[in-house]
Amino acid sequence: MATSSVTAAFADGAYQHEVSQQQYDTLISQCRFSDFGKAKCRAAVREVFRIGKADTKLDCRTYSGVTVCGTLKLSKAERRCIDNAVAGGLPFRRAEVECYAFS
Repeated sequence: MATSSVTAAFADGAYQHEVSQQQYDTLISQCRFSDFGKAKCRAAVREVFRIGKADTKLDCRTYSGVTVCGTLKLSKAERRCIDNAVAGGLPFRRAEVECYAFS
């Protein structure tokens, strides 16, 4: 169901996962980097998440001025970029965000 860059763990359709306004805004904003379609990504966020109480377990991270939350759906090129960056010494989490946003 969640075919975009959103946390897949809550995409079972049973309910909308509650996140804070800031977390929701971040999830919507990170769709601008999606290789799988910005509109599809935003639609998936709207389907899976709703604004309410902050989710303290939602994995949000910021590197190089880019904040993302949740599990990122990565293209093959983005995964190769991560592998290369990690092999070059960059920590995985940083490589993931930078390759998602800048590759």
